[in-house]
Amino acid sequence: MLDTELETGTKWLADAGLRPTRQRLTLAALLVGDGQHRHVTAESLFDAAKDNGGTVSLATVYNTLRAFCDAGLLQEVTVDGSRSYFDTNTHDHPHFFWEDEARLTDAPLDQLVISQLPDVPPGAEIASVDVVIRLRKKR
Repeated sequence: MLDTELETGTKWLADAGLRPTRQRLTLAALLVGDGQHRHVTAESLFDAAKDNGGTVSLATVYNTLRAFCDAGLLQEVTVDGSRSYFDTNTHDHPHFFWEDEARLTDAPLDQLVISQLPDVPPGAEIASVDVVIRLRKKR
């Protein structure tokens, strides 16, 4: 891992007020070290950490991703009941889920139009609206 990637990860954690433990630094550098947004699963991040010589358990990856979400550093995107992706772009935007590849990518926000949402029950408010557009190759 490059020093610049670790520096970027360290700043990302510091800006959110998170203590930079060794495991958090490793995962932060993988997530944002190159300055690019990405969508990861806990398993793919665990594999990337292993491939880069990191010694972190899968349970630690899950716990760290949860801490990053709680701190507002990541957005969790659930594509079905059993699989979550974690997005470094925390601004509201839609996603494409490529079913054939089990891959999540950003969809163009400027092309999305939601003209009306249903009325919410009394005493409730809308916290967010998640848009995941499932794609597959034409048959």
